[in-house]
Amino acid sequence: MQRRNFIKNTAICAVAVSASGFIRFNGKNFEGDCETTTDILGPFYRPDAPITRDMRIANAKGQWVVLSGQIKHKDCKTALKNACVEIWHCDAEGVYDNDSPDFKYRAKAFSDENGHYSFNTIIPVPYEVSAGIVRPAHYHMMFSAEGYQSLITQLYFTGDKNIATDSSAASPTAKRRILDIKDGTNGEKRVGFNVTMLDKLPAESAAIDRLAGDYINAKNKEQKETFYKKDNLLWIKSAESINGGYPLLYNGKNTFEHYGHAASSYLFIPQSDGSVKLVYTEIGKDNNIQIWEAVRSK
Repeated sequence: MQRRNFIKNTAICAVAVSASGFIRFNGKNFEGDCETTTDILGPFYRPDAPITRDMRIANAKGQWVVLSGQIKHKDCKTALKNACVEIWHCDAEGVYDNDSPDFKYRAKAFSDENGHYSFNTIIPVPYEVSAGIVRPAHYHMMFSAEGYQSLITQLYFTGDKNIATDSSAASPTAKRRILDIKDGTNGEKRVGFNVTMLDKLPAESAAIDRLAGDYINAKNKEQKETFYKKDNLLWIKSAESINGGYPLLYNGKNTFEHYGHAASSYLFIPQSDGSVKLVYTEIGKDNNIQIWEAVRSK
């Protein structure tokens, strides 16, 4: 499938979210500040990639590179073994393998006893997504482990002139994901990226800005919910609150809930036309489930 048609027919699958840096007191001193930020999933993710560390293709164009790193628990220091690492990227011509059974430049692996992972692949190239709009070269990656939210992110490369004009790569939250390409020992290049997993991720400010607004019930036009940003959190307006509304906790996978009230959830689904769909679910005391949908226009 051609890239332009794939983009045209596929919605962006995830709102960008970010885990901000943090410092903890361990009883003796302060430690932490191990920020790992996330990025949009994008339209090219395919599940069920083969389990392999070697993504190289015989006689294919591209600079060979070893991408490696270490995955740690949320304490910023303990190695996390058996975490699932998925990677996908374009080839040396800027094309993704979106539908072939070969899953070219798509792979899955698991971290070892010391939390280490690695892939042998090529360095992707920038590519044009529409007239005058060029995405910088990047890897897509997804890290998942039991007890943690999945971390979806993208890696960029130092010196890429297209970073400055790309909203995702130019975001301040991406600064630690713009990586140096270093020389290896056997003619290959090397890129390193370490990850810290978190069980809860606060939503990125830019994502909250996109979600804020009025959502009208698709079946009952008189039913409306208003979401707004306050203190860098997403709030839902309510006349019952002395604060004018209630803050929502980000739960991953584009879903928010009331603090301390997991029975109510708000799933936001970005649409390809720029609008956002809301699916509200509430589980009552008698286990009755109420679901309604709403849309916020772009």
